[in-house]
Order: sequence, then structure tokens, then C-alpha cells
Amino acid sequence: MDVTITPLKCLVRIMFLHLFSCFVLLMITAMVSIADDTYTSTFQSLRDGQTHVSTGGTFELGFFTPEGASNKRYVGIWYKNIPVNTVVWVANRDTPLTDSSGVLKITSPGILVLVDHNKTVWSSNTSSPAQNPVAQLLDSGNLVVIDKSDNVDPSAESFLWQSFDYPGNTLLPGMKLGRNTITGFKWFMSSWKSPQDPSQGNYTFQNGPKGYAEQIMMEGSVMKFRTGPWNGIRFSGAPHLSPNPIYTYNLLFDHDEEYYSYKLLNRSILSRLVLAQDGLVHRYTWIDRTQEWFLHLTAQLDSCDTYALCGAYGVCNIENSPACGCLKGFSPKYPKDWEVMDWSNGCVRKTPLSCNGDIFQKYYGVKLPSTEQSWFNTSMNIKECEMKCTKNCSCTAYSNLYISQGGTGCRMWFGDLIDITIRNFTKNGEDLYIRMAASELPTAC
Repeated sequence: MDVTITPLKCLVRIMFLHLFSCFVLLMITAMVSIADDTYTSTFQSLRDGQTHVSTGGTFELGFFTPEGASNKRYVGIWYKNIPVNTVVWVANRDTPLTDSSGVLKITSPGILVLVDHNKTVWSSNTSSPAQNPVAQLLDSGNLVVIDKSDNVDPSAESFLWQSFDYPGNTLLPGMKLGRNTITGFKWFMSSWKSPQDPSQGNYTFQNGPKGYAEQIMMEGSVMKFRTGPWNGIRFSGAPHLSPNPIYTYNLLFDHDEEYYSYKLLNRSILSRLVLAQDGLVHRYTWIDRTQEWFLHLTAQLDSCDTYALCGAYGVCNIENSPACGCLKGFSPKYPKDWEVMDWSNGCVRKTPLSCNGDIFQKYYGVKLPSTEQSWFNTSMNIKECEMKCTKNCSCTAYSNLYISQGGTGCRMWFGDLIDITIRNFTKNGEDLYIRMAASELPTAC
């Protein structure tokens, strides 16, 4: 067969081969770029005036001066692509530099150090020595130290150090709020002293050291607020914490770790949890249309969230005036104090318990009491929980551990019941059964 190649066919073939070659070259370049992404964005030193951008361009690391603090320099991480300067982490928050001579660099064991005039101002630690340590800012906002000689993709297991283990006043998606139950290491938030001063302020927000899975706000050594225990869906005292289109959240029990964390459903959305200098916990979400942070929610709803406002066996209901009252079968311990709205000494029983003939009063939709003196079991049902509490004369109350599937598990309290709040829950409310003398007739709360 005689095959004739016309000039037009020849031109088409040449164009096809050219386009194909470009496509192959583009694919190879992309593959190399992806493969090298682990290390192309790493650094070993950073001087004042230089910045380092995260792998996806969301965050930026560098030196900064807070507005109104002209003579102080800090190393921090902030959102890169929004017009409102928003710092989410600070390295040397308690040891500011006084000029622009600072250098952040990696030392041979794999330790990040901030040096000013040959003096170490701040340093990290390391889990193990590294042959070729480098630092990298991930697009999650996590500043990590890795060993480049390992030639593996960065993962939490391979990090020699990470800033996510040391939150400041901001909890980003993927950060933890909790503790390692074996080592005792804690992930906690701490407030800034002021917008001009990122040094550690008066407030911390963390998992409670005792009891079952609740978060607490401390002002120094004094508890100011608690969320109530985790009930499988949310924290007992956080009715506004519910499934939403922005983020998911959970309290995780992962081997030797117990922690709260959240993740964004859409990575293009910016959302952060902030512990303000006045002790309030806020969640903000960035709104592109208005170019500002929108206050999504605040953990503390009202004055009833003040820890132990009504004292032992007192109950707070913001819809009442005054907000504090005594549980049924109880009366103010010091009535004259209550007349001037000092409820701190709480309430006492009108009728002593007899143990064998006691009954349980049911309260609906409450923020459960402090769990510092409590016990729990994940497999018992509510009837078994009642029987166990009834047989133990020291048991003052019980409830389900989780509210899903109609209620599962058992939680029992011993000693005084502190920090109870009644709210009008529309869903996912919790029931609390409080031990009473049999002479107190049971009525619905």
C-alpha cells in the first residue's frame, strides 16, 4: 500500500509530539515538586526581616512587633493571606528581643534556638538527636523540626519537636487540649497579658486534672469555669457546642492520651479557638465578604458559668431572679448571706439521709456537677447505675455517662455536689438523679 504523508499530516504529527512532550515534562516536574515538597520549604536559620511561608501558603513565620510595643520583637506565626494581622503562636513570648539582631536557627542535635547577640533567648527541645535537622512550617500552622536524612514524609511520629505541643492563646485545627496519662504531659492554652504583650497571662484552659473528661478555666490556681463532663456528643455545660458545617470536634481517648481536638470540614475556611486575656474562650471564623473575624461562639454563656457561684447543693438558673437557689430538700446554709446575694457557702440538707430508705430526685437538662469526686463505668445501664448508687451510702448522685443511644454508661458522685446549672435544653439535655431523704416527696424539677 502506498502511504503518502502530506505536509499537513506531518505538521499535525509534529504538533502532537510537541504537546505530548510538554505534557510528560509537566507531569514529571509536578511529581518531583510533590516529592520534594517535604524539604523544599525547610530552613535552618531565619534572621529578623526574613520570613518562612508554610507549604500551602496559609501561614507565615517571622519576627514581629505587637502594635503598641515598639521596642519588643518576637518570633511568631500568623495568617499570611488576610489583611487583619492575627498571630497564632509565639516562641519567645516571655523573653522579647529589644532590637532586630535576633536569629532563629537549628543546632546540630535538632534544637531550635533563638539567639540575640550570641545569647540564647529561647530554645525548644528534641525527642532524639538528628543527623541533618531542619525546620518546616506546615500548612496547618505547625512549626516542626525533622531529620532531613530520614528521607520520609513528615508525620507526627517523625517530628523531633513541634509547636503544636505548646499552644499559646490559640488552638488551631489539629492541636490537642488534654494530657498524656502516662507521662503527665499537658497540652493547654494560656492567655496573653494584653494585645500588646503575648507573655503568659492570668488564665489557662485545660483538661481537669481530676474527674472525668471536662475542661476547666483557671485564674492562677483558682478555678473560674468548667465545661461540665463530656457526654459523648458535647460537654455537659455547652449546649451551644453542636454539629455544624464549619468543623467537627471530639474528645479522644487514644491509648495513653486523652484530649479534645477539632478539624475543619473545608480547609479553605479559617477558624480558631482563642483564650482572651479576660479569661473568656471565643471561637472566631474568618468571613471573606466582610474581611473580618466573626465571633462564632463563646464558651461561657452567662454568670451561671462562674464556677461554684451558688455553692454546694446550690443550683443556678439564669432565668430566675436571683439566679441562685437550693436544690429541693435543701436550704441556704447561711440565710443572711443569701439576702445580700452571697451564695458561696451553698445549701445544706433539710433532712439527713438514712441510706437504706433514701430516694432519688430527677433533674432534667442540667450541667452536671463537678466530677472531681466521681466514678464512672462505660458498660452499665442507668438501672444498674441506680442500684449501685443506692447500695453505696456515700453516693450522692448518678447519671448516664453518655447521652447517645438513649443513654449509656454510669457516672456516680461522692461528696458535695458543686456547680450545677439548669438550662432549657432543646435537645441533648442530661438527667441527674440526686439522693434525697425519703421524707422529701419526689416531684419533677
